[in-house]
Amino acid sequence: MQPFHTLSGVAVPFGNSNVDTDVIVPARFLKTVTRAGLGAHAFATLREDPANIFDQPRNAGAPILIAGDNFGCGSSREHAPWALADMGFRVVIAPSFADIFAGNAFKNGMLLVALPQDQIDRLLAVARDHDITVDLENQVVTTPFQDRFAFAVDSFRKDCLLHGRDEIALTEARSADVAAFEARLRPWVANAAQRAA
Repeated sequence: MQPFHTLSGVAVPFGNSNVDTDVIVPARFLKTVTRAGLGAHAFATLREDPANIFDQPRNAGAPILIAGDNFGCGSSREHAPWALADMGFRVVIAPSFADIFAGNAFKNGMLLVALPQDQIDRLLAVARDHDITVDLENQVVTTPFQDRFAFAVDSFRKDCLLHGRDEIALTEARSADVAAFEARLRPWVANAAQRAA
């Protein structure tokens, strides 16, 4: 997982509320066994409209998405954050997120920032023409107009994102402890096997 510290860039001012995972990536595109290419199908139904916000030249490859309340609701498909990441998004800013989507997004190295609706409204307005900065270490979203919006983040998730550690990396960091436990367990397993024979 790539470490996340500070990100400045274009933010897509999407703003829609109650966007479920089937809107993020429709079920008809879930037949793949790899993450690569899912971004081409992200928001497929909305992108059928040539004037959609995602395919406007300014928003191509944008790393930040600004959405409405209850983003990521619906089914628990992990393909949703995969598709967003494949589109280039590293951050989603919204008033709230569905719990399962939030867990899946974190496990895939994506930062979710929850802010009150009035601050989301301000960011939606600024993002039409200006970049936004998200600073995880200081837990603040800023604009070129001196807006400064603090956000909360779970300390464990923050540490994992700052250091680029997913669940595999966390386990590998404890490999000496795992090996020591297995060494202590081997005699017990061998004895149990002999008693059962």
